[in-house]
Amino acid sequence: MGKTQILETIKKQNIELVEMQFSDIDGMVKSVTIPCHKLEEALERGVWFDGSSIEGFTRIFESDMFLKPDTNTFSVIPWRSNNGHRTARMLCDVYTPGGKPFDGDPRVILRRAAEKAGEMGFTYFTGPEVEFFLFKPDEGGKIVPAPHDVGAYFDFAPKDLASDVRRDIIMAIESLGLEVEASHHEVAYGQHEIDFKYSEAVKSADNVLTFKYATKAIAQGHGLYASFMPKPIFGINGSGMHVHQSLFKGDENAFFDPKGKYKLSETALHFIAGQLRHAKAIAAVVAPTVNSYKRLVPGYEAPVYISWGQTNRSALIRIPHYSPGREKSTRAELRCPDPSCNPYLAFTVMLAAGLDGIKHKLEPPEAMEESLYELGAEQKKQRGIESLPSTLAEAVDEIEKDKVVMEALGEWSSRHLVEAKRQEHDEYRIQVTKWEIERYLETI
Repeated sequence: MGKTQILETIKKQNIELVEMQFSDIDGMVKSVTIPCHKLEEALERGVWFDGSSIEGFTRIFESDMFLKPDTNTFSVIPWRSNNGHRTARMLCDVYTPGGKPFDGDPRVILRRAAEKAGEMGFTYFTGPEVEFFLFKPDEGGKIVPAPHDVGAYFDFAPKDLASDVRRDIIMAIESLGLEVEASHHEVAYGQHEIDFKYSEAVKSADNVLTFKYATKAIAQGHGLYASFMPKPIFGINGSGMHVHQSLFKGDENAFFDPKGKYKLSETALHFIAGQLRHAKAIAAVVAPTVNSYKRLVPGYEAPVYISWGQTNRSALIRIPHYSPGREKSTRAELRCPDPSCNPYLAFTVMLAAGLDGIKHKLEPPEAMEESLYELGAEQKKQRGIESLPSTLAEAVDEIEKDKVVMEALGEWSSRHLVEAKRQEHDEYRIQVTKWEIERYLETI
């Protein structure tokens, strides 16, 4: 949408405020709100803000930064249409005072990765499947990890109490520019999924940010809390963000080959091999919290073993079945990301790993079409099947050793990410948990 069209929409729909949104390094939505009479100036000159207060941005003595709104992301926020202060929003890129894109802006980092793919003749497309839980506050208003309903996979009312919530989320995100493909109750009690159409990586990451922001707002309007925590409840499935991926050359899917295994091209196989090789390192970005590694355990449909296959849902990378006439849908699904990740950084390292496989013509290991959870440790060792890191600390150790992944993030963001994640794990490590009290207080 161009500047003139935006200003006309503002006038016709009586929009009063505009939220200038961007992402910090953790993937949290940040926002600066301006009145509409300041919008034209913002579109011309940007909006200044204090970057020293944003996680992963600048130091206190170099704090001035400005936001440059992306006019293609302009949309009216639907759930604020009846409160007397109609509001729109735009996603923004972060710039330095000198007018250069900020090296630590996750959106800028992904755009640069996409440009490198473009230099190789590729456009990177992703289709994330974002899962989330709905929780109901207790009588005191505190959020407790108790499921909102007792629905299971694909259940409907009365077990699924959130069909109306999902409907309202769908209507909201479609008005914000996302194209919804399906929604349903997920496997765990109180767990849900809404799938939206795949798109070029930067737009896809924008969509994840928009989806999470809208989902929380709509849930709150229903008296509920939407959580994207990977493993909020012990003993049931956690929430993942499986990502379907493909590379295109123009209008042709570079992953498709009618004669290839699973209809995959050599390009696709090299891409998969690259992601498998760098899987331990990218874990720190696509599964970035201490809690992420409580989801990545055997037995809950979460991938643990570094492998690939088609019918095997215990594999790290799954190849969906080919459907005749849908060659453009040929893709590889990476199953270890979770919704706590920053989608811009996650797609960056996923792309860098895959492109590294293409550059060096890496070959993937033999595809595994059996449940790897059933194999013993010795059997996995004999087949050369390795595991993802089991803790955030291990994942950070791996990313520090991986030049490809660290370079993709850039010196600024990779340094901050390592420091922040080590601090997070150390804070967790020294906590005394309820489990420890119950296990040891009276018995020792």
